[in-house]
Amino acid sequence: MIDVTEENFESDVIAKSAKTPILVDFWAPWCGPCKSLGPILEKLEVDYGGRFELVKINSDDEQQLAAAFGIRSIPTCVLIKDGRPLDGFMGALPESKIKEFLDKHLPSEDDLTVQDDIAQAEELLDAGDTDSALAKLQEALAVNPANDDARFDYVKLLISVGELESAHNALAPALAQIPLQIRFEALNHWLQALTFATTDERGGWSPEQFDALIEVNKRDFDARLAKARVLISAGEMTQAMDELLEIVMRDKTWQNEIARKTYVSILELMSPVRNKTSDTMSNKTAGGIELTGNSAAAADPQAELVSKYRRKLSMALN
Repeated sequence: MIDVTEENFESDVIAKSAKTPILVDFWAPWCGPCKSLGPILEKLEVDYGGRFELVKINSDDEQQLAAAFGIRSIPTCVLIKDGRPLDGFMGALPESKIKEFLDKHLPSEDDLTVQDDIAQAEELLDAGDTDSALAKLQEALAVNPANDDARFDYVKLLISVGELESAHNALAPALAQIPLQIRFEALNHWLQALTFATTDERGGWSPEQFDALIEVNKRDFDARLAKARVLISAGEMTQAMDELLEIVMRDKTWQNEIARKTYVSILELMSPVRNKTSDTMSNKTAGGIELTGNSAAAADPQAELVSKYRRKLSMALN
């Protein structure tokens, strides 16, 4: 448990909440219910063994923070996760009710193990140890096969290193989900392109060979799709989207909208990974606690490129 002020709020609440949920306890020295609630929260922080961190904010001393969270009475507790208020409660609830609140939102011990494995895999990958990173992600999925983050990172890494058959097998459970997550659909289209490039005789063709066929017949969509997949396999994503867009503009529904779906998947793969702490903050928590102010994620060249190609698709579809 630590005391938080305006000076260390960003570092000890917003930044830390990207890794561990932070429970913020707004209190004041004169508040009787605060004195009974405080020890319960401190006990639960120990009992939960790192599943959340407790911070306390003196609402008398830190009136700007209290105003930012719309605090009207104390004690009030707000759970912060990934830089955003997730939920909260007011009043000195009994321990059993607080545990119900925490258990509804906090990761389980298995989830914490998986998160730690994913973090270690990222460090190993940054260090260039791909084999160990793959092994660590395998461990994460063994602990919790339903963890989509671990499965996504694992499949993505398998595809990146050319383990296409293993990637196909590891991706299959995610493709069976209803609804299908767009990030897994994106991996599937990437995998299809790489599989095409390594198994189809046209996988070794030059762009000029495809262009010769397209010049004869602008509606040779099969040639255009094959060219796009070869470009995807070579990492030429914008050129691939340009080719797919030609199909969309001529026949939106061809082969069950494969051109549009592949195009959207490329956009998903190209989209910059958003810093969790830079997401726009909601103005109200799920528990009805109002907040004031918003934070905006700054644009970058990659995001602008993705936005440009989203607009191109939108115009083609309209």
